[in-house]
Amino acid sequence: MDTLAILKRGPVMPVMVIQSVDEALQVTRALLDGGINTFEITLRTPAALDGVREMVKAFPDALIGVGTVRNADQLDAALQAGARFAVSPGLPAALLPALAANKVPFLPGVATPTEAMNAFDAGFAAQKLFPAEAVGGVPLLKSLHSPLPDIVFCPTGGIHAANAATYLALPNVACVGGSWLAPAELVKAGDWQGITTLAAGALAQAKQA
Repeated sequence: MDTLAILKRGPVMPVMVIQSVDEALQVTRALLDGGINTFEITLRTPAALDGVREMVKAFPDALIGVGTVRNADQLDAALQAGARFAVSPGLPAALLPALAANKVPFLPGVATPTEAMNAFDAGFAAQKLFPAEAVGGVPLLKSLHSPLPDIVFCPTGGIHAANAATYLALPNVACVGGSWLAPAELVKAGDWQGITTLAAGALAQAKQA
């Protein structure tokens, strides 16, 4: 499965910052119950890789990826944990040899037209606009579509329930990513049904975009 196919598997990709393996499993189950089937687990906590490893075992039909990948060692660790794809806030040159060697689906982060063109020339037609809202959001994506019609984006950063559908209505947006599907307050409270409800609502809204 290539990167674009991964993005098109579902219109909303939760960006998860997990604090424990148990939390990862509980949140993933809640999101799956709401219809979400693609997940980005960020490498921002010590529990991230263990969480990925156990998620892959517990939910073999889910598509589990790892985010915030910044170097080859992190990429290798993510793949060893069972990640099916990788996401980065940028496209570090040091990552390119490792990506070529592993042939893993990869979503590089871009914030400008030049970065988007450079990433495309490196072989990445599917890209992550990050941080989406801060760098121009919907108006930027609309402006990029005409000169760069062969690039498809997954905007992440500042995406939430109130603006997700506006992004998804754009012709060069395959999906959106964000943390609003599993907010920290619901996770802390163990409100798994609340997370399921948010996921189902997000998918319903996306279908109307």
